[in-house]
Amino acid sequence: MTRHVAVLLGGWSAEREVSLSSGRACADALEQAGFRVTRIDVQRDLPALMAALDPKPDVIFNALHGRGGEDGLIQGVLAFLGIPFTHSGILASALAMNKAVSRLAFQSAGIPVAEGRVVSREDVLAGHVMDPPYVLKPIDEGSSVGVEIVRPGSNHPTVEAETWRFGERVLVERYIPGRELTVGVMENGTGPRAMTVTEIRPTVAFYDYAAKYTDGLAVHDVPARLPEEVSQACRDYAVLAHRTLGCRGISRADFRYDDSKPGLDGLVMLEVNTQPGMTPLSLVPEQAAHLGMSFVDLCVWIVENASCDA
Repeated sequence: MTRHVAVLLGGWSAEREVSLSSGRACADALEQAGFRVTRIDVQRDLPALMAALDPKPDVIFNALHGRGGEDGLIQGVLAFLGIPFTHSGILASALAMNKAVSRLAFQSAGIPVAEGRVVSREDVLAGHVMDPPYVLKPIDEGSSVGVEIVRPGSNHPTVEAETWRFGERVLVERYIPGRELTVGVMENGTGPRAMTVTEIRPTVAFYDYAAKYTDGLAVHDVPARLPEEVSQACRDYAVLAHRTLGCRGISRADFRYDDSKPGLDGLVMLEVNTQPGMTPLSLVPEQAAHLGMSFVDLCVWIVENASCDA
């Protein structure tokens, strides 16, 4: 059994607070399981990180979220150091974090996505880039950071110079009404398998950052009450997306489902998260509990499936 685990948490992205919560919960669980745990609040300071990792731990538990921790950057550092680390490697992390590129990968694999394209911020400010309703997204943020729904009758979107801090390119996608679904995927030596399907029912208008991380702003139905055809398709697409991007360990695929359309016509994939949240309100731990796996056992499983593979 691996004895010393360093948990990376915090970071400098817009998701720092979520990462702190995830990292603390995972560190506590691993200590409960008998591991020696070092907590490292990662700053944008490579020499400090190298010093914190000396002597080298047996495994890195990567609980970082967002830029720097989920996009291949920290994965490259850890692969170079030769320390086994949890979750996906460099390429899969970079592909999944870039929503514009991952859309192309999903389409090439036959996974349905919403109509969409990448435009400039200037295009967005000049007028509607498609007929409302549509969704504006940063190319490479997570947890719905910076996401805006533009509804019929809306004025120009709010990607103004003083408020939009996510770069000069914007992903615009057709808004899909209906239901929010998500599927966790676990992979070990026998290959990836889907966990279950959760339906997320926000008690507010939009499942945004606050709804994801504030108790009482969303209800999770585990498993989702869906036609079996739709449930199976979600599980199959989640596994296919995991394989297509080259993910490892844990991932989570998010979907929208317009149930006013027949069959699978209303189902589209939104994105894959290679480092799903591990907070008390997070979806993957909830799915694991539904399958009979405790939070402690889930954290141990993640550590035991760590790898140096880039």
